Amino acid sequence: MLNSKQRAALRSMAAQIQPIMQIGKGGITENLVKTVSDALEARELIKLTVLENCDYGTRDVAEELADATDSEVVAVIGRKVVLYRESENKKRIEI
Repeated sequence: MLNSKQRAALRSMAAQIQPIMQIGKGGITENLVKTVSDALEARELIKLTVLENCDYGTRDVAEELADATDSEVVAVIGRKVVLYRESENKKRIEI
């Protein structure tokens, strides 16, 4: 569980990164969860975009992906979602 200072530090780091995936009308699939999990292991902090044609709301997508990947929702800003999970092998971010 992240405290507010950790969340703020991660949010400021996330402002500089580009979204690496888009979630569209296909919604959240098993393949998407695996891809997000792999990206979190490699990068620890990722940003996703939820397209307008997605059947779910942005907050719903963020919470469902966080539950499925054992990660934390750092921020939901408009249609962007920022997720964080500490890497088991390659710890890159010190918070």
